[in-house]
Amino acid sequence: MGKRIPIIPYREDLIAKARWLRKNSTPGEIELWKAIKNRQLLGYKFRRQHPIHRFIVDFYCKEIKLAIEIDGRSHDFKIEADKERQYIIEQFGVSFLRFSESDAKNCTESVFLEIEKWVVEHT
Repeated sequence: MGKRIPIIPYREDLIAKARWLRKNSTPGEIELWKAIKNRQLLGYKFRRQHPIHRFIVDFYCKEIKLAIEIDGRSHDFKIEADKERQYIIEQFGVSFLRFSESDAKNCTESVFLEIEKWVVEHT
């Protein structure tokens, strides 16, 4: 039997919000999800709108502790809050990759290849 990966704690009240976010994904999130779901990225399982601690990340792979964030225009006004949020989540050993909404939507293959490159270099 393989080594169990510890679950990072999260607030239970985030489950309903994560479900809502999944149903109301941005176009960039939808395109990237099509590319990485069903273990299409080197066999790794990604979850979308996944709760971690008191936050929700756009995509998360538990096996390699990788969070992927798609930053739309709303993130332009909360750069400091995003930095703090990322710092807190990184304390759980999670690595982050960030992409713009535009790149995720219009350059999905390039984003996929960049994620794949990161995974190969860090696993």
